[in-house]
Amino acid sequence: MTKRILTILVTITAVAGISGAARQAAPATTPADVRRILSALADDSMEGRASGTRGAQRAARYIGAQMRRIGLEPLGDSGYFQRVPLSPDTFPASKRYPAVNVLGVIRGSDPALKNEYVLVDAHYDHLGIGPAVKGDSIYNGADDDASGVTAVLEIARQLISGPKPKRTIVFAAMMGEEVGLIGTSWYIAHPPIPLERMAANLEIEMIGRPDSLAGGAGRAWLTGYARSTMGDELAAKGIPIVADRRLDQHFFERSDNIAFAQRGIPAHTLSSFNLHSDYHQPTDDITKVDFMHMAGVINAGARAVRLLTDGPKPEWKPGGRP
Repeated sequence: MTKRILTILVTITAVAGISGAARQAAPATTPADVRRILSALADDSMEGRASGTRGAQRAARYIGAQMRRIGLEPLGDSGYFQRVPLSPDTFPASKRYPAVNVLGVIRGSDPALKNEYVLVDAHYDHLGIGPAVKGDSIYNGADDDASGVTAVLEIARQLISGPKPKRTIVFAAMMGEEVGLIGTSWYIAHPPIPLERMAANLEIEMIGRPDSLAGGAGRAWLTGYARSTMGDELAAKGIPIVADRRLDQHFFERSDNIAFAQRGIPAHTLSSFNLHSDYHQPTDDITKVDFMHMAGVINAGARAVRLLTDGPKPEWKPGGRP
């Protein structure tokens, strides 16, 4: 037997011995993957992604194209887009562009659980073009929340490439968070899958930089940790998350998750926002992002979503539901 044939046989034997789950596992997210998506979403060409603007429309198209590239099934009323009407008194008609949430889905495989779903979401809007600071008037929102949208897309890529989830997973990029949760409110009023079938919501918000209170690079905190069983269950399985220690900031109530939580759905936000001074400033741009940290949090997030889809449904603790 030649050395070449022997090598081939050894390789085949080794591959055959790997478990099915391991063979099917998607490649982990790398810093390069993060940079590719985040650089596009936070580019000056997106003009800060303010709701109802040309920049937001461009961002929505990019996100929809990425969902198509990943292979998600469209879940909007117009392909991947769920059209959201905007009020003229908030957005002048002469400057208004069509507004949309961007939605994709992976259907569950378990006969007993596939009708339940987990929502994984982030908001893609930011503040647009505003007062110039040191000559820069584009509020790119790299951390807030292009980082979260990047995570949603990369988690979707990992989950669709691995074993089929037991529960259905909806991946959403919501518009209008910065102007009153407009996109999420519309989703709740017009859910593509009934809300009573939503088992849990994991939102991802501002993971572009490490936070020492979370334990540093690759780690994050979960808002409202003590309110439901979600945090404890994920941490028990080795997901590198801790409770939000800045309770005075009321982060649990400050993003899209709260709208779902108020309707009885265990809904929390994964974040590593460290109260940096670039919040809502033009300096929240791609140069400040820690790509290695983000990749670590995204990979942890993908594991967390897998546990939420295949494991016990989170429940509110006594007095935890808002």
